[in-house]
Amino acid sequence: MNSWRIRVSAAKLRFEAQVRSPKLRLRDPCRIILMKRRGQMNTLRRFFQRLCLFLFCLGAGLSKTSAQTPGVTEHDIAIGSCAALDGPSNFLGRETVVGAETYFDLVNEEGGVNGRKLHLYSFDDSYDPAKAQGCWDKLMAQKVFALGFFVGTPTAAKYVPWADSKEIPLVGLFTGAQTLYVPPRRWVINVRASYFDETREQVEGLWNTLHYRKIGVIYPDDAFGSAVLQGVEGALKTNGAQAVATASYARQTSQVGDAIDKVRAASPDAVVVVGPSNTVAPILKEAHARGWKPLFLTVSFVGTDDLIQAAGADAEGMVITQVVPPYYLTDLKTVALYRRALEKYMPNARPNFVSLEGFVDAMVLTEGLRKAGKELTREGLIQGIESMHGTDVGLGPELKLGYSAKSHKGFDHVIPTVVRGGRAVPFTDWSIVAQR
Repeated sequence: MNSWRIRVSAAKLRFEAQVRSPKLRLRDPCRIILMKRRGQMNTLRRFFQRLCLFLFCLGAGLSKTSAQTPGVTEHDIAIGSCAALDGPSNFLGRETVVGAETYFDLVNEEGGVNGRKLHLYSFDDSYDPAKAQGCWDKLMAQKVFALGFFVGTPTAAKYVPWADSKEIPLVGLFTGAQTLYVPPRRWVINVRASYFDETREQVEGLWNTLHYRKIGVIYPDDAFGSAVLQGVEGALKTNGAQAVATASYARQTSQVGDAIDKVRAASPDAVVVVGPSNTVAPILKEAHARGWKPLFLTVSFVGTDDLIQAAGADAEGMVITQVVPPYYLTDLKTVALYRRALEKYMPNARPNFVSLEGFVDAMVLTEGLRKAGKELTREGLIQGIESMHGTDVGLGPELKLGYSAKSHKGFDHVIPTVVRGGRAVPFTDWSIVAQR
C-alpha cells in the first residue's frame, strides 16, 4: 500500500513539473486552451491600447492648432485691431476698419480661409498713446491670433514693441513711420509705402521739376510729425539743401497761428503740412485767410476725403501723396472688387482712400493665412506673407508686393495727387501743380 502511494505521489509530481515546464506545458490540452484565451485577451488589449493611442494622436493633431495657437479654432480665426474709432481723428480709424471688415465679409461668404471664418475684434484707442495700454489689454483678453489695421504713429510706437515681444503678427498699419521699417521687425508686416517714400516723391517733384528751393514744414509735436519731418529733411539733404523753416504745433489741436507765422516769415515756395484732417484743414483755412498761399503738400495719413470735406475750397490745389490708387479707378481689378464689396456689405459707407487701404491690408493678411495652410500658426502666417514676392494684387503694375524673409515692406510706390474740383486727381507731371 505504501509503495503504491509513493508511486502515485511521484506521478503527481512529474505531472506538475510537466505543466510548469516551458518546454512541456503545451502537452496539457487544458493549458493550451487557457493560453490561447489569454493570448487573445492580450492581443485584444494591445489592439485597444494602440487604437486609443492612435485616436488620441489624431485628435491631438486635429486640435493642435487650436490648443497651441490662441485665436484659432476649427471654424474661426480671431483678428484684433486698435484704431481711432472715436475722437477727432475717428474718420481714419473707422474707415480703416470698414475696409478690413468689408474684405473679411467677402471672404467669409465664400467659405472663409481653409474652412475658417475671419472675425475682427476692433477696439478704440482714439489715436491717443495714453489709451494704447487699455486697448491692448482688451485684445489680449480676446486671445486673438493676429493683429491688424492699427492707425497712427504715436500709438504704433506703443503697440509694435508689444507685438514683437509676444511674437504676435501685426499686419497692416495706417502709418508710414520709418521706425516700422528699420530695423526690420520679425512680427510686423507693413503694406503701404513709407513716409520717406512719400516725402522723397514730394521733394523730387518740387526740386527737379518745379525748381522750388525754399521748402518749409509745419508738423505736430509727436512721433508722426517727427517721422514726416525726418523724411523731408532726408530728401532735401540728398540735394544738398535743408528746410528754410520748420515749426511744430500741439498735436490734435487747431492752435496753429504761431507755426504759420514762423514758417511764413521764411517766404517758402512750398510747405509740407503734417497732420490728420482735423488739424491740416484749419491750417489751410487760416493761412489762406491771411493771404498766404504757397504750394501746400501733405502725406496720405491726412485722410484725403475727410480733408477735402473739412477744408472745402481751401483744399483746392493741395498736393497729397497716396499709397493706394484713387478709389474711383475701377479699371483696376481690386478697386472694382472693393467698390462692389463695399456696396454689398457696407451700403451706407462712401468709398475713400482710407477704407480702400484697409481693404488691401485685409487682402494681404488673408492671403498670408491661406498660404500658412490648415495647420495655422503665427510663424506660418509670417512665412506665408514672406513668400508673396512680386505678387500682383490688382492695383496696377507698379503696386506689386515685395515681401521676403529680409523685407516686411509690401509696397514702395507712391501716387501723387492734386485736389481739383473737390477730388484728388493723380498726376505724373509735377508742372501741373504750379498752375493754380
